[in-house]
Amino acid sequence: MPEAVTRTVTSPPGLLASLDPLLRDWLPRQRWFAGKGRPVTGFSLVAATDLLPADSRLGLHHVLVRAHQQSSPAAGAPEEPGDCYQLLIGTREALPPRLAPALIGHVTEGPSAGRTAYDALYDTRPAEVLLEAMRTGARIGGLRFEREEDREIRAGLVPRLMTAEQSNSSVVFGDTFILKVLRRIVPGVNPDLELPLALAREGSARVPAPAGWMTADLDGRTWVLGVLQPYLQGATDGWELALRELAKGEDFAAEARALGRATAEVHTALARALPTVTLGHAQVRQLADGMIARLEEAARAVPSLRPYAPALRTTFTALGDLAAEGRTWTAQRVHGDLHLGQCLRSPTGRWSLIDFEGEPAKPLAERRLPQPTVRDVAGMLRSFDYAAHSAEAPVPGWAAGCRAAYCTGYAEAGGGDPRTDPVLLRAYETDKAVYEVLYEARHRPDWLPVPLAAVRRLSAPEPA
Repeated sequence: MPEAVTRTVTSPPGLLASLDPLLRDWLPRQRWFAGKGRPVTGFSLVAATDLLPADSRLGLHHVLVRAHQQSSPAAGAPEEPGDCYQLLIGTREALPPRLAPALIGHVTEGPSAGRTAYDALYDTRPAEVLLEAMRTGARIGGLRFEREEDREIRAGLVPRLMTAEQSNSSVVFGDTFILKVLRRIVPGVNPDLELPLALAREGSARVPAPAGWMTADLDGRTWVLGVLQPYLQGATDGWELALRELAKGEDFAAEARALGRATAEVHTALARALPTVTLGHAQVRQLADGMIARLEEAARAVPSLRPYAPALRTTFTALGDLAAEGRTWTAQRVHGDLHLGQCLRSPTGRWSLIDFEGEPAKPLAERRLPQPTVRDVAGMLRSFDYAAHSAEAPVPGWAAGCRAAYCTGYAEAGGGDPRTDPVLLRAYETDKAVYEVLYEARHRPDWLPVPLAAVRRLSAPEPA
Protein backbone atom coordinates (compact mmCIF):
# COMPACT_ATOMS: atom_id res chain seq x y z
CA MET A 1 0.00 0.00 0.00
CA PRO A 2 1.46 3.44 -0.87
CA GLU A 3 2.51 5.68 1.97
CA ALA A 4 -0.35 7.87 3.13
CA VAL A 5 -0.35 11.51 2.06
CA THR A 6 -1.00 13.84 5.00
CA ARG A 7 -2.04 17.48 4.65
CA THR A 8 -3.51 19.90 7.14
CA VAL A 9 -5.79 22.26 5.24
CA THR A 10 -8.87 24.18 6.34
CA SER A 11 -11.10 26.35 4.21
CA PRO A 12 -10.72 30.11 4.57
CA PRO A 13 -12.79 32.03 7.14
CA GLY A 14 -16.03 33.40 5.77
CA LEU A 15 -16.59 30.56 3.30
CA LEU A 16 -19.95 29.52 4.73
CA ALA A 17 -21.17 33.10 5.19
CA SER A 18 -20.49 33.81 1.53
CA LEU A 19 -22.31 30.64 0.43
CA ASP A 20 -25.26 30.94 2.84
CA PRO A 21 -27.69 32.84 0.55
CA LEU A 22 -26.90 30.51 -2.34
CA LEU A 23 -27.34 27.32 -0.32
CA ARG A 24 -30.71 28.44 1.08
CA ASP A 25 -32.11 28.33 -2.43
CA TRP A 26 -30.08 25.43 -3.86
CA LEU A 27 -30.03 22.85 -1.04
CA PRO A 28 -33.82 22.34 -0.62
CA ARG A 29 -34.11 21.63 -4.37
CA GLN A 30 -31.77 18.63 -4.19
CA ARG A 31 -33.30 15.17 -4.37
CA TRP A 32 -31.33 14.07 -1.30
CA PHE A 33 -32.40 16.98 0.91
CA ALA A 34 -34.50 15.47 3.70
CA GLY A 35 -36.25 18.56 5.09
CA LYS A 36 -38.58 19.28 2.19
CA GLY A 37 -41.45 21.66 2.92
CA ARG A 38 -39.82 23.40 5.89
CA PRO A 39 -37.95 26.70 5.46
CA VAL A 40 -34.17 26.73 5.99
CA THR A 41 -33.43 29.38 8.59
CA GLY A 42 -29.65 29.18 8.57
CA PHE A 43 -26.54 27.03 8.54
CA SER A 44 -23.82 26.11 10.98
CA LEU A 45 -20.45 24.82 9.84
CA VAL A 46 -19.44 21.38 11.12
CA ALA A 47 -16.16 21.18 9.18
CA ALA A 48 -14.62 22.57 5.99
CA THR A 49 -11.48 21.41 4.21
CA ASP A 50 -9.88 22.58 0.98
CA LEU A 51 -9.13 19.68 -1.35
CA LEU A 52 -7.87 22.11 -4.01
CA PRO A 53 -6.66 25.63 -3.09
CA ALA A 54 -9.37 28.27 -3.09
CA ASP A 55 -7.19 30.70 -5.07
CA SER A 56 -6.46 28.24 -7.90
CA ARG A 57 -8.23 28.14 -11.27
CA LEU A 58 -10.47 25.43 -9.79
CA GLY A 59 -11.21 25.54 -6.07
CA LEU A 60 -12.62 22.50 -4.27
CA HIS A 61 -14.13 22.74 -0.79
CA HIS A 62 -15.28 19.73 1.22
CA VAL A 63 -17.98 21.08 3.53
CA LEU A 64 -20.02 19.46 6.29
CA VAL A 65 -22.86 21.81 7.10
CA ARG A 66 -25.88 21.60 9.37
CA ALA A 67 -29.06 23.07 7.91
CA HIS A 68 -31.35 24.62 10.53
CA GLN A 69 -35.07 24.59 9.73
CA GLN A 70 -38.40 25.56 11.19
CA SER A 71 -40.11 22.64 12.92
CA SER A 72 -43.10 23.11 10.58
CA PRO A 73 -43.91 25.22 7.50
CA ALA A 74 -46.15 27.51 9.58
CA ALA A 75 -44.95 31.06 10.01
CA GLY A 76 -43.34 31.60 13.39
CA ALA A 77 -42.72 27.90 14.02
CA PRO A 78 -39.69 27.30 16.27
CA GLU A 79 -36.33 26.53 14.71
CA GLU A 80 -34.74 23.13 15.34
CA PRO A 81 -31.23 21.79 14.70
CA GLY A 82 -31.30 20.25 11.26
CA ASP A 83 -29.52 17.45 9.46
CA CYS A 84 -25.85 17.49 8.57
CA TYR A 85 -25.07 17.37 4.84
CA GLN A 86 -21.89 16.62 2.94
CA LEU A 87 -21.21 19.08 0.12
CA LEU A 88 -18.37 19.13 -2.39
CA ILE A 89 -18.37 22.67 -3.70
CA GLY A 90 -16.27 23.70 -6.66
CA THR A 91 -15.53 27.30 -7.59
CA ARG A 92 -14.56 28.60 -11.04
CA GLU A 93 -14.46 32.00 -12.66
CA ALA A 94 -17.14 30.77 -15.05
CA LEU A 95 -18.89 27.46 -15.63
CA PRO A 96 -18.56 25.72 -19.00
CA PRO A 97 -21.92 24.73 -20.52
CA ARG A 98 -21.47 21.06 -19.58
CA LEU A 99 -21.59 22.04 -15.89
CA ALA A 100 -24.76 24.16 -16.12
CA PRO A 101 -26.86 21.55 -14.20
CA ALA A 102 -24.38 21.77 -11.32
CA LEU A 103 -24.78 25.51 -10.73
CA ILE A 104 -25.21 26.60 -7.11
CA GLY A 105 -24.82 30.35 -7.71
CA HIS A 106 -22.51 33.30 -8.14
CA VAL A 107 -20.53 34.30 -5.03
CA THR A 108 -20.56 38.04 -4.35
CA GLU A 109 -18.53 38.27 -1.14
CA GLY A 110 -15.95 36.45 0.95
CA PRO A 111 -12.88 34.51 -0.19
CA SER A 112 -14.53 33.28 -3.41
CA ALA A 113 -16.15 36.58 -4.43
CA GLY A 114 -16.54 36.92 -8.17
CA ARG A 115 -16.43 33.18 -8.74
CA THR A 116 -19.19 30.67 -9.52
CA ALA A 117 -19.98 27.90 -7.03
CA TYR A 118 -21.26 24.53 -8.23
CA ASP A 119 -21.76 20.90 -7.17
CA ALA A 120 -18.28 19.57 -7.86
CA LEU A 121 -19.31 15.93 -8.27
CA TYR A 122 -20.52 16.85 -11.77
CA ASP A 123 -16.95 17.77 -12.70
CA THR A 124 -14.18 15.40 -13.78
CA ARG A 125 -11.23 16.92 -11.91
CA PRO A 126 -12.83 17.10 -8.42
CA ALA A 127 -14.03 13.49 -8.73
CA GLU A 128 -10.49 12.45 -9.71
CA VAL A 129 -9.20 14.15 -6.55
CA LEU A 130 -11.42 11.91 -4.39
CA LEU A 131 -10.31 8.70 -6.10
CA GLU A 132 -6.63 9.64 -5.96
CA ALA A 133 -6.94 10.43 -2.25
CA MET A 134 -8.45 7.00 -1.68
CA ARG A 135 -5.80 5.32 -3.84
CA THR A 136 -2.99 6.89 -1.82
CA GLY A 137 -4.62 6.66 1.62
CA ALA A 138 -4.53 10.43 2.05
CA ARG A 139 -5.12 12.31 5.30
CA ILE A 140 -6.33 15.83 4.58
CA GLY A 141 -7.36 17.84 7.62
CA GLY A 142 -9.96 15.72 9.43
CA LEU A 143 -10.67 13.64 6.32
CA ARG A 144 -9.44 10.06 6.11
CA PHE A 145 -9.26 8.14 2.84
CA GLU A 146 -8.81 4.36 3.17
CA ARG A 147 -8.61 1.37 0.88
CA GLU A 148 -8.54 -2.36 1.43
CA GLU A 149 -4.93 -3.49 1.36
CA ASP A 150 -5.55 -6.25 -1.19
CA ARG A 151 -7.51 -4.01 -3.59
CA GLU A 152 -5.70 -2.10 -6.32
CA ILE A 153 -7.14 1.24 -7.39
CA ARG A 154 -5.66 2.32 -10.71
CA ALA A 155 -4.93 5.96 -11.35
CA GLY A 156 -6.49 7.73 -14.30
CA LEU A 157 -9.94 6.15 -14.27
CA VAL A 158 -12.35 8.57 -15.96
CA PRO A 159 -15.26 9.59 -13.69
CA ARG A 160 -18.89 10.27 -14.53
CA LEU A 161 -21.73 11.24 -12.21
CA MET A 162 -24.79 9.01 -12.22
CA THR A 163 -27.76 11.33 -12.64
CA ALA A 164 -30.57 9.00 -11.54
CA GLU A 165 -32.47 10.52 -8.62
CA GLN A 166 -31.53 8.96 -5.29
CA SER A 167 -30.87 9.83 -1.67
CA ASN A 168 -27.09 10.04 -2.20
CA SER A 169 -24.75 10.77 -5.11
CA SER A 170 -22.76 8.17 -7.05
CA VAL A 171 -19.75 8.57 -9.34
CA VAL A 172 -18.60 5.76 -11.67
CA PHE A 173 -14.88 5.53 -12.45
CA GLY A 174 -14.07 3.95 -15.79
CA ASP A 175 -16.66 1.18 -15.44
CA THR A 176 -14.39 -0.23 -12.71
CA PHE A 177 -15.56 1.36 -9.45
CA ILE A 178 -18.56 3.24 -8.16
CA LEU A 179 -18.21 5.75 -5.32
CA LYS A 180 -21.32 6.41 -3.29
CA VAL A 181 -21.02 9.82 -1.63
CA LEU A 182 -23.38 9.97 1.35
CA ARG A 183 -25.25 13.26 1.52
CA ARG A 184 -27.09 13.28 4.85
CA ILE A 185 -24.55 12.03 7.37
CA VAL A 186 -24.47 11.11 11.05
CA PRO A 187 -21.62 10.03 13.32
CA GLY A 188 -21.13 6.34 13.97
CA VAL A 189 -20.77 3.04 12.17
CA ASN A 190 -22.71 3.21 8.92
CA PRO A 191 -24.22 -0.14 7.85
CA ASP A 192 -23.57 0.75 4.19
CA LEU A 193 -19.87 0.17 4.95
CA GLU A 194 -20.15 -2.16 7.94
CA LEU A 195 -22.28 -4.88 6.35
CA PRO A 196 -20.56 -5.14 2.93
CA LEU A 197 -17.19 -5.32 4.74
CA ALA A 198 -18.48 -8.08 7.02
CA LEU A 199 -19.92 -9.97 4.05
CA ALA A 200 -16.69 -9.64 2.05
CA ARG A 201 -14.68 -11.04 4.94
CA GLU A 202 -17.19 -13.87 5.16
CA GLY A 203 -16.56 -14.67 1.48
CA SER A 204 -20.02 -13.67 0.21
CA ALA A 205 -20.02 -12.99 -3.52
CA ARG A 206 -23.57 -11.59 -3.53
CA VAL A 207 -22.51 -8.10 -2.40
CA PRO A 208 -19.78 -5.98 -4.06
CA ALA A 209 -16.87 -5.82 -1.60
CA PRO A 210 -15.73 -2.32 -0.55
CA ALA A 211 -12.45 -1.30 -2.16
CA GLY A 212 -12.13 1.93 -0.20
CA TRP A 213 -13.98 4.48 1.87
CA MET A 214 -13.78 8.03 3.16
CA THR A 215 -14.46 9.19 6.72
CA ALA A 216 -14.16 12.30 8.86
CA ASP A 217 -12.80 12.36 12.41
CA LEU A 218 -14.65 15.07 14.32
CA ASP A 219 -14.94 15.56 18.08
CA GLY A 220 -13.59 12.08 18.73
CA ARG A 221 -16.25 10.46 16.52
CA THR A 222 -16.03 8.92 13.06
CA TRP A 223 -18.44 9.95 10.31
CA VAL A 224 -18.65 7.70 7.23
CA LEU A 225 -18.74 9.90 4.12
CA GLY A 226 -18.49 7.54 1.16
CA VAL A 227 -17.88 3.96 0.02
CA LEU A 228 -16.04 2.77 -3.11
CA GLN A 229 -17.14 -0.59 -4.53
CA PRO A 230 -16.68 -2.51 -7.80
CA TYR A 231 -18.98 -1.30 -10.55
CA LEU A 232 -21.10 -4.13 -11.95
CA GLN A 233 -20.84 -3.23 -15.62
CA GLY A 234 -23.86 -4.09 -17.71
CA ALA A 235 -26.01 -4.93 -14.67
CA THR A 236 -29.69 -4.02 -14.60
CA ASP A 237 -31.51 -3.15 -11.41
CA GLY A 238 -34.43 -5.36 -10.48
CA TRP A 239 -37.03 -2.61 -10.79
CA GLU A 240 -36.08 -1.74 -14.36
CA LEU A 241 -35.90 -5.41 -15.30
CA ALA A 242 -39.29 -6.21 -13.76
CA LEU A 243 -40.97 -3.29 -15.56
CA ARG A 244 -39.36 -4.31 -18.83
CA GLU A 245 -40.65 -7.87 -18.51
CA LEU A 246 -44.09 -6.61 -17.48
CA ALA A 247 -44.26 -4.36 -20.55
CA LYS A 248 -43.64 -7.41 -22.72
CA GLY A 249 -46.17 -9.47 -20.75
CA GLU A 250 -43.37 -11.83 -19.73
CA ASP A 251 -43.33 -13.96 -16.59
CA PHE A 252 -40.82 -12.87 -13.92
CA ALA A 253 -41.12 -15.90 -11.63
CA ALA A 254 -37.74 -17.43 -12.54
CA GLU A 255 -35.96 -14.15 -11.74
CA ALA A 256 -37.94 -13.75 -8.52
CA ARG A 257 -36.94 -17.26 -7.48
CA ALA A 258 -33.26 -16.53 -8.19
CA LEU A 259 -33.56 -13.29 -6.25
CA GLY A 260 -35.03 -15.20 -3.29
CA ARG A 261 -31.99 -17.48 -3.31
CA ALA A 262 -29.63 -14.50 -3.39
CA THR A 263 -31.43 -12.88 -0.44
CA ALA A 264 -31.23 -16.07 1.65
CA GLU A 265 -27.52 -16.43 0.90
CA VAL A 266 -26.86 -12.88 2.10
CA HIS A 267 -28.91 -13.45 5.26
CA THR A 268 -27.04 -16.68 6.00
CA ALA A 269 -23.66 -14.95 5.55
CA LEU A 270 -24.72 -12.04 7.79
CA ALA A 271 -25.78 -14.49 10.51
CA ARG A 272 -22.32 -16.09 10.34
CA ALA A 273 -20.46 -12.78 10.29
CA LEU A 274 -22.32 -10.85 13.01
CA PRO A 275 -24.09 -11.75 16.27
CA THR A 276 -27.70 -12.97 16.35
CA VAL A 277 -30.15 -12.57 19.22
CA THR A 278 -33.37 -14.24 20.38
CA LEU A 279 -36.53 -12.14 20.59
CA GLY A 280 -38.74 -13.16 23.48
CA HIS A 281 -42.05 -11.91 24.80
CA ALA A 282 -40.88 -8.47 25.93
CA GLN A 283 -39.03 -7.69 22.71
CA VAL A 284 -41.84 -8.90 20.44
CA ARG A 285 -44.45 -7.03 22.47
CA GLN A 286 -42.40 -3.86 21.96
CA LEU A 287 -42.15 -4.66 18.25
CA ALA A 288 -45.92 -5.18 17.93
CA ASP A 289 -46.64 -2.02 19.93
CA GLY A 290 -44.45 -0.04 17.54
CA MET A 291 -46.40 -1.40 14.57
CA ILE A 292 -49.69 -0.47 16.25
CA ALA A 293 -48.43 3.05 16.98
CA ARG A 294 -47.42 3.53 13.32
CA LEU A 295 -50.84 2.28 12.22
CA GLU A 296 -52.61 4.74 14.50
CA GLU A 297 -50.46 7.62 13.28
CA ALA A 298 -51.14 6.74 9.64
CA ALA A 299 -54.88 6.32 10.24
CA ARG A 300 -55.06 9.78 11.82
CA ALA A 301 -53.33 11.30 8.80
CA VAL A 302 -54.99 9.30 5.99
CA PRO A 303 -58.81 8.99 6.23
CA SER A 304 -58.98 6.27 3.56
CA LEU A 305 -56.95 3.97 5.83
CA ARG A 306 -59.33 4.22 8.80
CA PRO A 307 -61.94 1.61 7.73
CA TYR A 308 -59.21 -1.03 7.64
CA ALA A 309 -57.41 -0.06 10.85
CA PRO A 310 -59.26 -2.42 13.27
CA ALA A 311 -58.55 -5.49 11.12
CA LEU A 312 -54.92 -4.46 10.57
CA ARG A 313 -54.47 -3.99 14.30
CA THR A 314 -55.43 -7.63 14.91
CA THR A 315 -52.51 -8.65 12.69
CA PHE A 316 -50.13 -6.98 15.11
CA THR A 317 -51.88 -8.17 18.29
CA ALA A 318 -51.74 -11.73 16.93
CA LEU A 319 -47.96 -11.44 16.84
CA GLY A 320 -47.89 -10.28 20.46
CA ASP A 321 -50.23 -13.12 21.45
CA LEU A 322 -47.87 -15.69 19.94
CA ALA A 323 -44.99 -14.24 21.93
CA ALA A 324 -47.08 -14.34 25.11
CA GLU A 325 -47.55 -18.07 24.50
CA GLY A 326 -43.79 -18.54 24.57
CA ARG A 327 -42.94 -18.29 20.88
CA THR A 328 -39.50 -16.81 20.15
CA TRP A 329 -37.80 -15.61 16.98
CA THR A 330 -34.19 -15.17 15.91
CA ALA A 331 -33.07 -11.68 14.91
CA GLN A 332 -29.91 -10.74 13.05
CA ARG A 333 -28.49 -7.96 10.91
CA VAL A 334 -30.46 -7.54 7.70
CA HIS A 335 -30.45 -5.27 4.66
CA GLY A 336 -33.13 -3.05 6.18
CA ASP A 337 -34.58 -1.46 3.02
CA LEU A 338 -34.78 -4.28 0.51
CA HIS A 339 -36.72 -3.81 -2.73
CA LEU A 340 -36.23 -4.48 -6.43
CA GLY A 341 -34.24 -1.28 -6.91
CA GLN A 342 -31.62 -2.49 -4.40
CA CYS A 343 -30.83 -5.59 -6.48
CA LEU A 344 -28.67 -5.84 -9.58
CA ARG A 345 -28.76 -8.62 -12.17
CA SER A 346 -25.54 -9.15 -14.14
CA PRO A 347 -25.58 -9.99 -17.86
CA THR A 348 -24.88 -13.61 -16.84
CA GLY A 349 -28.04 -13.67 -14.74
CA ARG A 350 -26.46 -13.44 -11.29
CA TRP A 351 -28.20 -11.28 -8.68
CA SER A 352 -26.35 -9.01 -6.23
CA LEU A 353 -27.67 -6.89 -3.35
CA ILE A 354 -26.52 -3.28 -2.87
CA ASP A 355 -27.21 -0.21 -0.69
CA PHE A 356 -27.14 -1.50 2.88
CA GLU A 357 -27.70 1.93 4.42
CA GLY A 358 -31.21 1.00 5.62
CA GLU A 359 -34.00 3.55 5.76
CA PRO A 360 -32.09 6.87 5.92
CA ALA A 361 -34.92 8.60 7.82
CA LYS A 362 -34.46 6.27 10.80
CA PRO A 363 -31.79 6.85 13.48
CA LEU A 364 -28.50 5.05 12.86
CA ALA A 365 -28.77 3.01 16.08
CA GLU A 366 -32.19 1.71 15.00
CA ARG A 367 -30.90 0.79 11.54
CA ARG A 368 -28.15 -1.32 13.14
CA LEU A 369 -30.47 -3.36 15.37
CA PRO A 370 -30.83 -7.12 14.71
CA GLN A 371 -34.21 -7.89 13.17
CA PRO A 372 -36.05 -10.96 11.86
CA THR A 373 -35.01 -11.72 8.28
CA VAL A 374 -38.66 -11.57 7.26
CA ARG A 375 -38.32 -7.77 7.48
CA ASP A 376 -36.36 -7.89 4.20
CA VAL A 377 -38.65 -10.51 2.71
CA ALA A 378 -41.71 -8.35 3.35
CA GLY A 379 -40.02 -5.39 1.68
CA MET A 380 -39.40 -7.42 -1.45
CA LEU A 381 -42.94 -8.80 -1.54
CA ARG A 382 -44.29 -5.25 -1.43
CA SER A 383 -41.88 -4.28 -4.22
CA PHE A 384 -43.36 -6.95 -6.53
CA ASP A 385 -46.77 -5.45 -5.81
CA TYR A 386 -45.56 -1.95 -6.74
CA ALA A 387 -44.03 -3.20 -9.96
CA ALA A 388 -47.26 -4.95 -10.97
CA HIS A 389 -49.27 -1.76 -10.42
CA SER A 390 -46.74 0.26 -12.44
CA ALA A 391 -47.42 -1.66 -15.65
CA GLU A 392 -49.42 0.15 -18.32
CA ALA A 393 -51.35 -3.04 -19.01
CA PRO A 394 -52.07 -5.15 -15.90
CA VAL A 395 -50.83 -8.74 -15.98
CA PRO A 396 -53.20 -10.78 -13.78
CA GLY A 397 -51.46 -12.87 -11.16
CA TRP A 398 -48.00 -11.42 -11.91
CA ALA A 399 -47.28 -10.16 -8.39
CA ALA A 400 -48.70 -13.27 -6.71
CA GLY A 401 -46.54 -15.48 -8.90
CA CYS A 402 -43.41 -13.45 -8.10
CA ARG A 403 -44.15 -13.49 -4.38
CA ALA A 404 -44.55 -17.27 -4.34
CA ALA A 405 -41.44 -17.83 -6.47
CA TYR A 406 -39.35 -15.51 -4.30
CA CYS A 407 -40.33 -17.37 -1.12
CA THR A 408 -39.61 -20.70 -2.83
CA GLY A 409 -36.15 -19.53 -3.89
CA TYR A 410 -35.47 -18.22 -0.40
CA ALA A 411 -36.32 -21.62 1.08
CA GLU A 412 -34.21 -23.46 -1.52
CA ALA A 413 -31.12 -21.55 -0.40
CA GLY A 414 -31.57 -22.66 3.18
CA GLY A 415 -33.27 -19.56 4.51
CA GLY A 416 -36.45 -21.34 5.59
CA ASP A 417 -39.72 -20.69 3.80
CA PRO A 418 -41.11 -17.35 5.09
CA ARG A 419 -44.65 -18.63 4.44
CA THR A 420 -44.29 -21.19 7.25
CA ASP A 421 -44.39 -18.29 9.74
CA PRO A 422 -47.52 -16.52 8.42
CA VAL A 423 -48.22 -14.39 11.51
CA LEU A 424 -44.77 -12.80 11.48
CA LEU A 425 -44.71 -12.38 7.70
CA ARG A 426 -48.18 -10.83 7.64
CA ALA A 427 -47.27 -8.42 10.45
CA TYR A 428 -44.17 -7.16 8.67
CA GLU A 429 -45.89 -6.90 5.31
CA THR A 430 -48.79 -5.02 6.90
CA ASP A 431 -46.41 -2.66 8.69
CA LYS A 432 -44.67 -1.93 5.40
CA ALA A 433 -47.97 -1.30 3.60
CA VAL A 434 -49.08 1.10 6.36
CA TYR A 435 -45.80 2.99 6.00
CA GLU A 436 -46.39 3.18 2.24
CA VAL A 437 -49.92 4.56 2.71
CA LEU A 438 -48.61 7.42 4.85
CA TYR A 439 -45.69 8.11 2.51
CA GLU A 440 -47.79 8.18 -0.64
CA ALA A 441 -50.48 10.33 0.96
CA ARG A 442 -47.84 12.90 1.87
CA HIS A 443 -45.58 12.78 -1.18
CA ARG A 444 -47.22 10.98 -4.14
CA PRO A 445 -51.02 10.98 -3.80
CA ASP A 446 -51.42 9.43 -7.27
CA TRP A 447 -49.68 6.30 -5.94
CA LEU A 448 -51.89 5.93 -2.87
CA PRO A 449 -54.13 3.26 -4.49
CA VAL A 450 -51.14 0.87 -4.65
CA PRO A 451 -50.62 0.39 -0.89
CA LEU A 452 -54.36 0.75 -0.24
CA ALA A 453 -54.94 -2.29 -2.44
CA ALA A 454 -52.48 -4.20 -0.28
CA VAL A 455 -54.20 -2.92 2.86
CA ARG A 456 -57.52 -4.28 1.61
CA ARG A 457 -55.94 -7.66 0.94
CA LEU A 458 -54.10 -7.78 4.26
CA SER A 459 -57.15 -6.72 6.27
CA ALA A 460 -59.26 -9.56 4.89
CA PRO A 461 -59.46 -12.72 7.04
CA GLU A 462 -56.79 -15.24 6.15
CA PRO A 463 -58.12 -18.39 4.50
CA ALA A 464 -58.07 -21.39 6.79
